[in-house]
Amino acid sequence: MPPQYSGTIFEHFRHPHHYGSLPQPDVTYEDVNPLCGDRIRIELNITTDQTITAVRFRGDSCIISRAAASILTDIIQGYTLQEANALPQDVLLAALQTPIRPARLKCALLSLHALQAGITAYLTGSKPGTAAAPQVHRSNKS
Repeated sequence: MPPQYSGTIFEHFRHPHHYGSLPQPDVTYEDVNPLCGDRIRIELNITTDQTITAVRFRGDSCIISRAAASILTDIIQGYTLQEANALPQDVLLAALQTPIRPARLKCALLSLHALQAGITAYLTGSKPGTAAAPQVHRSNKS
């Protein structure tokens, strides 16, 4: 029997918000879930005061990963990097409006992990994952 997903998940999967690439992103990070092969790339444009002015995502992913990335981009638009980096996973999980089974948590949280890893790298000055050389990270977080 297929899992029962909310209309929110189906809508964001079919018509994802902020899908695509930015011409010159300030922050770029790509993460991979090695358990299922989902891959999400997050790109941000930020102001000098570190406010997110544009966000895009793309990748090959399942319904949950794609919907979660779309919802995440809606949530963080206008956030500062610090606010986005501190976003609790419960906020994203609640926005999915469907209980997520433990086996699918990595799918649901992949975009959040990519976002926060990219922000951390940017803020610490290591800046991996620039547009010229994206960082690919295999997530082991749950």
